Amino acid sequence: MSQNHRKAFVSWSGGKDSMLACYNAIKNDGIEIAYLLNMLSENGTHSRSHHLSVAMLKAQAEAMKIPIMQRQATWGGYEEEFKKALTFFKKDGIQTGVFGDIDVQEHRDWVERVCSESGLSAILPLWQRSRESLMDEFIACGFKAVIVTVKLECMGAEWLGRQLDRQFVEDMRRLPQVDLCGENGEYHTFVYDGPIFKVPVEFSAGEKIRIKTHCFLDIAPRGR
Repeated sequence: MSQNHRKAFVSWSGGKDSMLACYNAIKNDGIEIAYLLNMLSENGTHSRSHHLSVAMLKAQAEAMKIPIMQRQATWGGYEEEFKKALTFFKKDGIQTGVFGDIDVQEHRDWVERVCSESGLSAILPLWQRSRESLMDEFIACGFKAVIVTVKLECMGAEWLGRQLDRQFVEDMRRLPQVDLCGENGEYHTFVYDGPIFKVPVEFSAGEKIRIKTHCFLDIAPRGR
């Protein structure tokens, strides 16, 4: 990798895949992570994918000592807002985006196109790796995460609040219709500790909230 590609942003959800992609980019490629890029819903209160609060994501970024950029967007305006962030990064000397996709080709095509049109390159450290190896690495490295979102047609609300550990992996094997890593959106996680963190994220779990086809665990920074 050339020297001008060693500074990058990470497309950030707050969950295990973006975290593991970030960790692999740092550990294996020597990349400096300059920013986390997190996309919010149009009202600006929660992340678009995982329904995590702005405060929770900011607390996570602070615990890792990595700046976070959060941008509001509708689904229709998502690409436009994403590209505005990339334009800012480009001006700041960033040449690369890090993404946590595993094998959904449509996602890869999109990130590579959007980055290319913005004058950046895209790397996907988790691409085509086995689900088992990714889960094993995440847990073995000492990352800690909690389940915060489930798609109700795939998993029940009782999974919310579960720790992502080896028992979770074993229990998931009894749900063959569910991707082990939740690559199709079956579940999402929030990572609160691990080798990238300077300190763990302290949080409190609140109520479970159903919104249409999904159920979310409301978590907030402890003491707020």
